[in-house]
Amino acid sequence: MRRVAFGGVLLTLVAVGPALPVPGKSGAPTTTYSDAGIEAQLVRIYAEIEKNKLENALNLVESLLHQHPNFRLGHLIKGDLLLARARPISTFGNATNAPQERVADLRDEAVARLKAYKQKPTNNAVPRYLLQMQPDQKHAVVVDTQKARLYLYENDKGRPRFVADYYITHGKLGADKMKEGDKKTPIGVYHVTTSLPRQKLTDFYGSGAFPINYPNEWDKRQGRNGHGIWLHGTPSDTFSRPPKASDGCVVLANTDLDALAKNLQPGLTPVIISNEIEWLSLDDWQKERAALNKTIDTWRADWESRDTDRFLRHYSKKFQAGKQGLDEFAKQKRQVNAGKEWIKVKTENLSMFRNPGKEELVVVTFEQDYRSNNLSNQMKKRQYWIREDGNWKIIYEGAA
Repeated sequence: MRRVAFGGVLLTLVAVGPALPVPGKSGAPTTTYSDAGIEAQLVRIYAEIEKNKLENALNLVESLLHQHPNFRLGHLIKGDLLLARARPISTFGNATNAPQERVADLRDEAVARLKAYKQKPTNNAVPRYLLQMQPDQKHAVVVDTQKARLYLYENDKGRPRFVADYYITHGKLGADKMKEGDKKTPIGVYHVTTSLPRQKLTDFYGSGAFPINYPNEWDKRQGRNGHGIWLHGTPSDTFSRPPKASDGCVVLANTDLDALAKNLQPGLTPVIISNEIEWLSLDDWQKERAALNKTIDTWRADWESRDTDRFLRHYSKKFQAGKQGLDEFAKQKRQVNAGKEWIKVKTENLSMFRNPGKEELVVVTFEQDYRSNNLSNQMKKRQYWIREDGNWKIIYEGAA
């Protein structure tokens, strides 16, 4: 932390460095952020304050407020700059009647916005979770609750490419939701399920909402419950909320939600929520992706072989699908395979997303085309692969 002189005022800011470095062989880090948006304007304002050019800073704040009249952090900065004309200021939000709790919330928002702006990912950085997007998934969303930031990635011929990022609000009591009413945001791999327009909502949700499928299959297995986790906007009189202010939802300014909404596909777009994003170089991402693809293809080939023992080696000792554990599943497969003369399995439109939770877990979804001498069917399947004894094993599978 460092103290920045503001005439007589002391603004507590986070000392932030350059864009995040990423190890690997893909070349020197290259920053991807532009000089547009709320954060860029805040950086310029604070740069003028540091140089003690308070009138310049005030002009920049007034320009910002002209664009976003209900941006409360901007009004607080403007108030301090006006007060600095008359007397020395000792604190951030120095008005004598300023509610300290609200001032603290605005300070937290300022720190979150500036820190995320200065530490954006580089061009050769990929979130570890986006291992493979299926061809019709045009974009993916990755949320970092610790940084109060949402990152949007485009599916560029299989490679996730950074598009934009936005300040967000998340649960009042943090992340890793476990139960209904705990005011936490879930951690995991989810998908947008539908789109709710403004006309179907109260003003609290702003310009719209996008529910996600919490609790997912893994959440339910872990005993997590609750419902109604959405990406949504802010009330019409509110530009943005403090970093920790929701009951578990991910909340964006209405202008940001409107920009994001153009890229969301209900039923398709993945939303991966992490407490802190893990980044990989492109080289390491390619290696991890290739290794998992090879593992999945080996599972498919072993199924086709009709060698039940070879097939079952891909399943975890803790495998469970519905009420069926590994023993029941193995018995059923042996009975089925006994009546097969041949089996052919195709897996198409495959996606792989690494779960950001504590477990080494990958969520795999694909369209399965199964054919044999006495049965043919097609289904959309979802599997959860977990690292067990050094190898990837299927711990759950079922219809997606």
